[in-house]
Amino acid sequence: MTSRKKPAFGALIYFALAFSLGLYFTFAAVQGDYGLFRRAEIEAESHALQARLDDLQAQVARMENLTHRLSDDYLDLDLLDQQARDVLGLLRSDEIVIR
Repeated sequence: MTSRKKPAFGALIYFALAFSLGLYFTFAAVQGDYGLFRRAEIEAESHALQARLDDLQAQVARMENLTHRLSDDYLDLDLLDQQARDVLGLLRSDEIVIR
């Protein structure tokens, strides 16, 4: 006579609980607020913001160069002439305007 033992109900609950906790923490590690997908989004946003910062720094450097060229210490007459023409709409008497 062989008696067949049923698995202990407590062990089944223990393994089910451990498995569900493992699934929960795995899901949180991938999809959560600090998960892998969020990290990838943050890195992509960081690269985009760094590119924008580089672009803005280039624009600032260009403006600083133009400002320096129009300063009292260093006056670029060609740039001054161009700015006067653009802003004030000035022309020389020997120029012809084609529209």
